Amino acid sequence: MEYFPFYMNIEGADCLVIGGGRIAQNKIEKISSFKPRITVAAPQICPEIRAFSGLTLVEAEFTPDLLSGRDFVIAATDSRDVNHQIAQLCKAGKIPVNAVDSREDCSFIFPALIHKGPLSIGISTAGSSPSAAIWLKERISALIPDQMADILLVLEAIRPQIQKAVPEQKRSAVYRELLSQSIALGRAPDEAELRQILQSEAYTND
Repeated sequence: MEYFPFYMNIEGADCLVIGGGRIAQNKIEKISSFKPRITVAAPQICPEIRAFSGLTLVEAEFTPDLLSGRDFVIAATDSRDVNHQIAQLCKAGKIPVNAVDSREDCSFIFPALIHKGPLSIGISTAGSSPSAAIWLKERISALIPDQMADILLVLEAIRPQIQKAVPEQKRSAVYRELLSQSIALGRAPDEAELRQILQSEAYTND
């Protein structure tokens, strides 16, 4: 079984996490920085989950009506049978679902995730070896400059300026040069450095 790595904006999406223990906590930690609206449903909810801000807590056993209107669901109870039941209901209702510890019940899975500002890198072995995914994550993370998030934010902000100043056929070269210089400097180019690049004959002449 293989998974295509869709990247989706889940900010404001309605997420239901069913389960109130450590596994549910781990899933919440992974998605919370992407700012979905998270509801947690479980008879008992651990203090670590309660410490998250902005969660809606439903202290009750799972019932199918809890699935109504959800954009995606995470079944993270300590019962494989309950997680399977939830997954079946979600699939019947065409709701994306992740059922912990049961790849066959998942319509989406969690990658080993590197997340730094606008940079997101997901690494998946399709469940065949989570340890290998974590091993790769650690080594890829070590290759990413510490200031990459800030560099990306600045490069995003100056894109309109580049689009206005540089002919379309030469923009890719400018973006590559800006990225190369940013990594070498450990920061995005300042105004003077950017102006020098944009005024270069290599990018302004046809």
